[in-house]
Amino acid sequence: MDLSKLFNLQFLMFAEMAVGYYLCKFHVLKPADRPVFSKAVINVFLPANIIVSFNIEMNSEIAMMFVEILAVSAVIQLLCTFLASVLFNKVDPNRKKILQYATVCSNAGFLGNAVAEGVYGQMGMLYGQIYLIPLRIVMWSAGVSYFEGGSDFKTVCKKISTHPCIIAVVIGLIRMILNIPFPSALTGTLTSLGRCSTPLIMIFLGMILAEYGFGSMISKLNLKYCVLRLFVIPVIVLAGCMIAHVDPLITGISVLLAAMPAGSTTAVLAEHYKTDVKFAADVVVLSTILSIAILPVWAILLSRL
Repeated sequence: MDLSKLFNLQFLMFAEMAVGYYLCKFHVLKPADRPVFSKAVINVFLPANIIVSFNIEMNSEIAMMFVEILAVSAVIQLLCTFLASVLFNKVDPNRKKILQYATVCSNAGFLGNAVAEGVYGQMGMLYGQIYLIPLRIVMWSAGVSYFEGGSDFKTVCKKISTHPCIIAVVIGLIRMILNIPFPSALTGTLTSLGRCSTPLIMIFLGMILAEYGFGSMISKLNLKYCVLRLFVIPVIVLAGCMIAHVDPLITGISVLLAAMPAGSTTAVLAEHYKTDVKFAADVVVLSTILSIAILPVWAILLSRL
């Protein structure tokens, strides 16, 4: 088991966040620039990253495991969606939608791949990509609907269906299922743009912290969310997989990816939809900090089961 990739990625995330923090502190960037970052990420860089992430070549061996891990992942997303719908009803509406989105959307796409590969090798990376399919669909459908709330159902559906990230998911799924080849120039362009999404998001988070500070990060509500995201959800997933006698490899990957911190897109959407962006940044940063200690414990535990 090699956890060095996990620690390297966590360091990279905080280093990029520090760049945004100091660029804002030294007035190279200003708080007024944040909407530009959020619009660019949501409309260009994330869609490119999503399309590239579905670049999985199917074969018969993968297809058999594909069905099992896809089913487990779908159940996990249903669980997270249910928890998001019942746990935060007494929370301020602006913070409720943030916690709901952060519950259904973890950072499994970035940190998760490194953890799965570090613990389970190349198969961990491959099945981790399959696991992410239901998560990506839910985060850009039900997840976006939390922020779109307040409009009538028809309007919400229209906004969601025309969202750039939803369109990217549809393109990615069609490409994967039908095995449609893209020209190498197009694939290279999408890959290059997609790689920009995480650094831009982390710089964006650093800009928020530079403006608002760290003082309110550790709150009772935020800590409760971190316990839910990093401990309660993966424990439920582990228990469910063991009861259902799910393949040990699928179980391990599913639990690890269920134990990821809040997705960094949480703060970007909070900015985009004009809600409590400071709280969203606090949720992402604190859960990521705590994951530094918790994820290696999960990895070691699962490797010994």
